[in-house]
Amino acid sequence: MELRKVILQLAVMGKLVPQDPNDPPASELLKAVEAEKQRLVQEGKIKTAKPLPSIRMEEVPYEVPKRWE
Repeated sequence: MELRKVILQLAVMGKLVPQDPNDPPASELLKAVEAEKQRLVQEGKIKTAKPLPSIRMEEVPYEVPKRWE
């Protein structure tokens, strides 16, 4: 159980695999995901999601990588 927690923590922190500096920024991926969600809403395949509350920096238990959103 403890190993699982450690692996999950490392995954969230982006420490399990080398990071590729050529990857597009997360903002581009988020825009593509949002566009796909809007398309599915318009087609009636999914309902509009309620927005999640924002996370305050003091709630984050570790340093967030600079390119994360």
